[in-house]
Amino acid sequence: MTSADSARANLSELCRRQSPCRLCPRNCLVARDTGHLGYCQAPRELVVASAGPHFGEESVLVGTGGSGTVFLAGCNLRCVFCQNHDLSHRVHGPRWSTNDLVYAMLQLQRTGCENINFVTPTHYAPQIAEAVLTAREHGLRVFIVYNCGGYESAETLRLLEGLIDIYMPDFKFWESDSARRYADAPDYPERAREAFHEMHRQVGDLVLDGDIATRGLLVRHLVMPGATDEGRAILDFLAREISPRTFVNVMAQYRPLHRAADFSEINRYCQESEVRLLETHARHLGLRLAD
Repeated sequence: MTSADSARANLSELCRRQSPCRLCPRNCLVARDTGHLGYCQAPRELVVASAGPHFGEESVLVGTGGSGTVFLAGCNLRCVFCQNHDLSHRVHGPRWSTNDLVYAMLQLQRTGCENINFVTPTHYAPQIAEAVLTAREHGLRVFIVYNCGGYESAETLRLLEGLIDIYMPDFKFWESDSARRYADAPDYPERAREAFHEMHRQVGDLVLDGDIATRGLLVRHLVMPGATDEGRAILDFLAREISPRTFVNVMAQYRPLHRAADFSEINRYCQESEVRLLETHARHLGLRLAD
């Protein structure tokens, strides 16, 4: 079987996993092909909030042409502090066909984007896989970025092998209680650890061509107020169980938005000392820091 044949076989399995839906760890088992909605509230069709060059991502993704970012509506997490909750928690926007997505990807390439960056892609994995396969047949050459929240099914990821060049997951929580309280996902830490092993197996450490990422794993960790112990544990896991050369962005962008005011312990900005502590710990472990 050729790599193309294998990818098409995997696409068929991804489609089967979409209805009844088993694409993410929620395993809602809803029949999306008949219009039912699961936890993420995504229909079977792609719902795209926006698509265009984005210059606010990590520098290794932006380059001179920007990251060709496709913001997809819906999410399998309910983070109480979500900065994009209008897109993630409410699914609204135009519905796109696979051909619409193929056209947009090729247009982003023509405008000079360094990559195609799918944001919250998991619940649309079959459509993305089909679009990438088709776009490559029509001349797509830029790299594909899978920009996700870390709450992933390792089996779904296995079916994407060969299509994704750069995995860029968040690793949000180390403790089950935190994941339950802030994202309604008590199994998040376990599922994330499984997913990170699978992502790294597929693409390895981040590889740069000059200043631009071409393949590999790039991890984001959003520093949470009062949660440096969890952050240290996440960094320890990456260094010891994934790779001491893992590229990590220790992010200081936390803001007490959305429903964060309902949780007094996270209803504040992070202190600079909390961010610096985790950056220092990452360097001590030998991890590569992104910006």
